[in-house]
Amino acid sequence: MKIMFYSLRPFDELSYAEKFSKQYGIDFAWTADYPNPDNIKLAQGCDAVSSTPCDMSAKYIDAFHDLGVKYLPCRSIGYDHIDMNEARKLGMKVSNVSYAPGGVANYAIMMMLMLLRKMMPIMKRAEIQDYHLKGKMGRDISNCTVGVIGTGRIGRTVIRSLSGFGCRILAYDPYENEEVKKYAAYVSADELLAQSDIITLHAPASEANYHILNREAFGKCKDGVLIVNAARGTLIDTAALIDALESGKVGGAGLDVLEHEAGLYYYNREGDIIRNDEMSILRSFPNVILSPHTAFYTDDAVESMVNGIFESVSCWARGIENPHEVH
Repeated sequence: MKIMFYSLRPFDELSYAEKFSKQYGIDFAWTADYPNPDNIKLAQGCDAVSSTPCDMSAKYIDAFHDLGVKYLPCRSIGYDHIDMNEARKLGMKVSNVSYAPGGVANYAIMMMLMLLRKMMPIMKRAEIQDYHLKGKMGRDISNCTVGVIGTGRIGRTVIRSLSGFGCRILAYDPYENEEVKKYAAYVSADELLAQSDIITLHAPASEANYHILNREAFGKCKDGVLIVNAARGTLIDTAALIDALESGKVGGAGLDVLEHEAGLYYYNREGDIIRNDEMSILRSFPNVILSPHTAFYTDDAVESMVNGIFESVSCWARGIENPHEVH
């Protein structure tokens, strides 16, 4: 068995790939580049192609299939970048990875605290030696109501951790979880929007969740609500968010993900002219934190993600159930 890794990072992922290659007895090849028409043939002779979020549309899946590739293990929780219909049609199996939820959960809470305490303006003003207090007064999260949309592994971890701050916690998910009820009250989506001082998103990208925060949703929120998104960019209608920020309906946003981030995040675009008007507008707001999809990025998570690729391919090769397979 052999895996072709695309967009493998030599400064962190490579050492783990070498470690798990020996552990599982599975060979691998790699390139730091994303799949493109010029490097597809690198997968010749490989049983699996592993990718991070990138263009894995039908044209690429067809090309890999023609080379004999049978498996498409993703080095990410999300697999919406893969044309699942095409993969199913060709009989190609797809998997994702999992990692401890604490990294993303803690990152989301960090952004909440930074927004509440106006950390970005404080630090920027400190750089020019403006230590005046005017305009820097923040809020205590303990006195806030936090609404958590999505109570999967990460959402549950956020809720459990937030409980230590003493804040009121509301939750919304079509599938309620008994553990969550120890710390939070499940309410309807409308109730959560109306009562929350902070709304944090931890739902998967899906058709049902597309633009779950849109103009109508923002209209139901408290004035000055804070929005945190460390899940998927498509959960928020970015144009609607910009309008809500400009009007003051939304008092601030912490965004680790963004609509149309493909081709930007994980690339070095230093010195480039970036054609993304919405990103430029968001970057101009003093009450917006934009981080480039790094909430997941801890040593434990990267090791787990690379391990998950070898584990998936090993399971498929041995004909046993793959716990990471998506259907």
